[in-house]
Amino acid sequence: MAKQRMLQFVNVERDMPEKRPPDLRAHDFNEIYAEYATEKAAEQAGRCSQCGVPYCQSHCPLHNNIPDWLRMTAEGRLQEAYELAQATNTFPEICGRICPQDRLCEGNCVIEQSGHGTVTIGSVEKYITDTAWENGWVKPAAPSQERPESVGIIGAGPGGLAAADMLRRQGVQVTVYDRYDRAGGLLTYGIPGFKLEKDVVMRRIDQLEQGGVTFKMNCNVGDDITFAELQKTHDAILIATGVYKSRELPAPGVGAQGIVRAIDFLTASNRKSFGDKVPEFDSGELNAEGKRVVVIGGGDTAMDCLRTSIRQGATSVKCLYRRDEANMPGSMREVANAKEEGVEFVWLSAPKGFAGDTVEGVMVSKMRLGAPDASGRQSPEIIEGADYVEDADLVIMALGFEPEALPALWDVPELEVTRWGTVKADFRTHETSLPGVYACGDIQRGASLVVWAIRDGREAAEAILDQINAAAQVAAE
Repeated sequence: MAKQRMLQFVNVERDMPEKRPPDLRAHDFNEIYAEYATEKAAEQAGRCSQCGVPYCQSHCPLHNNIPDWLRMTAEGRLQEAYELAQATNTFPEICGRICPQDRLCEGNCVIEQSGHGTVTIGSVEKYITDTAWENGWVKPAAPSQERPESVGIIGAGPGGLAAADMLRRQGVQVTVYDRYDRAGGLLTYGIPGFKLEKDVVMRRIDQLEQGGVTFKMNCNVGDDITFAELQKTHDAILIATGVYKSRELPAPGVGAQGIVRAIDFLTASNRKSFGDKVPEFDSGELNAEGKRVVVIGGGDTAMDCLRTSIRQGATSVKCLYRRDEANMPGSMREVANAKEEGVEFVWLSAPKGFAGDTVEGVMVSKMRLGAPDASGRQSPEIIEGADYVEDADLVIMALGFEPEALPALWDVPELEVTRWGTVKADFRTHETSLPGVYACGDIQRGASLVVWAIRDGREAAEAILDQINAAAQVAAE
């Protein structure tokens, strides 16, 4: 009788890959989780209950076929597992590393709800795809027939790259334009190496280039090339710029030296990991070494800044957040990792100003949670008379991101935007107000998760294919 591979959650406890001790990992930018051994990956995948209605799949933005590739992993059919994972997700090894599984697939696992501990979906997904790379199963696009149609993609982040991959596999000519010197967007310069080592991103970029995607780097649309020129060059355009404009905090002293933006701080750190010359880092402006660091914000970007500061050798690292831990938007797993590494969280605290021409401290108002706001979250209220100063040599503002004013930057006033400044586009076809122009990812939906950008990019690619196929059919008639 064949051994029962699945439904082992009653007999086998949840077991994450080994995590490096905090006192070791806090001194480097290597990923903190080890890789599963083959036997352990099969064992943990076998804990899946093979639900008739898989909530893990329905709560994944990409609707990955999680139960089936878990079963294949448990049965040792790893190449089939990879092919199934890749069928719905362009970058499964990246999502396996950085998706907040505790809020998505794993957070909705049925056996978690029954008290047995969730299946370690993200770690198995990472294992499957890393194994595929090691065995040469990951292949560049090799379309059976080249097409004459051309698509220009503005932005080399996860949304743009996902669309580029899908379009190239159908033989479409794809050119990606990006303002930076390396592709990847926030995957390359925004997310620290301890969550996503950079060779993982770079090998995907190499694969896309091998598959025929053309990259034009250091190319700023609006300066180096106009949007009108792109429209003349390509049959369709996909706007996938992301959102990079940092939200500001209108408070006294906010312009003081030593108050920096999260994106600048993280980009400098990641550039150093590539071996680049970074004068702002070397001068100490964007370097936490020897400093009392205060990070303002409670999202995943704030967690990245906190944990990066620890690794750079800060003397103390504190996070100010205006709500309590239960109402924090960042991943609970990231909060736990930050605490282990020595970060101090100061809950129910909001900045009201900054002391010193070169920052010496943050003036803090203590808060309490009052009545729920329109979203259902309790609104923070100031406790009168409880203000104090939090000493700081470096303050990192991690308050989120907003879209740049693209119609003005690109001289295309007819490109419609929402009242939030995001590009107005259909959420199914991703078509904008301009014929043949599409948008995807954060520039359409606002600052969100990498997995949503991948989904948007794939959907936009399908819509673009529909458009050029329809145009080709009309031309043939």
